[in-house]
Formats: sequence, C-alpha cells, structure tokens
Amino acid sequence: MSLSIYAHSPAQFIRGLQNLSSILKKAEQFLHEKQLAESTLLEARLAPDMFPLLRQVQITSDTAKGAVARLSGQEVPAMPDNEASFAELHQRIEKTIAYLQRFQAGDFADADGRTIKLQSKSREFSFTAEGYLLTFAIPNFYFHLTAAYAILRHQGVELGKMDYLGQV
Repeated sequence: MSLSIYAHSPAQFIRGLQNLSSILKKAEQFLHEKQLAESTLLEARLAPDMFPLLRQVQITSDTAKGAVARLSGQEVPAMPDNEASFAELHQRIEKTIAYLQRFQAGDFADADGRTIKLQSKSREFSFTAEGYLLTFAIPNFYFHLTAAYAILRHQGVELGKMDYLGQV
C-alpha cells in the first residue's frame, strides 16, 4: 500500500489548526472570566527552557504550511512571527488554513521522488517525502499543538480530550 501524501497532509493539518483555534477561544474565555491579561497565557510555558504558548502556535502554523509547500515542491510562504494577541494568532491560523485549502491531490503527484532537506542549528536533515511527512512534519505539528494544549491546561483552562480531538 502506498501512502497518499495528499490524504495525510493538508486535511490533517487543517483539522488540527481548527481544533487549536477552538482551544484558543476557550483560553480567551478563561481570561475574560478570570479578568486576566492576555500575556498571562501567551507568555506561559511548561518549563523555563520551552517556548511559550505564543511560539507554540506559530510553530504549529509554520510546520503545517511548510510541510505542504515542501511536499508539493513549492516555496514555503513566509509569515513573520509578530503576533502579540489571541486575535492575531487566530488570524495566523486562518491564513494558514486558507493556504492549505488551496492544495489539490495533483499538487503532490511528484512528491514520491522528492527529497526534502531541512537545516537545523546543528545539522542538515534529508528525507524522502514519505519519511519527511511521517517522521518529522506530522510528529512536529502535533508536538507543538499538544504543547499549546498542555500549557493552557496547566494554566487552568478547562480543556479535555475532545477539545484536542475536535469533532470525531
């Protein structure tokens, strides 16, 4: 059985981003009810050496748009990481979803033969398209989405598994 890159990327990322947007709305409601500043949650982190909520959301967005662009052989669209509010995070998520929705199955027709290269601070990674999707893009997307969920949960936002999973 061969993996359908299209079936396992845009739709999955869109669903995760929609769920993240709903989670952020619950966080906003929490702030309103507790009369707290947005920065209380936007700057919250699980550990001192981890990224705060704001950055977790940005990376979730970056991973989704970057994966789909790379897998389809397109340039990764740039989004400056200048969000400073929940409203701006929602705009970023909406913009990312709109980008992902433009893709069709045919956009990934040549993905199987594509090599995906990523440069980190310490090394370069080289993947087949399938390897990139399954061992980096999807796990990285859900890592940062889960970190955002966990930060909010840790701060007292009432979230449950169904908020994370969305409509099943």
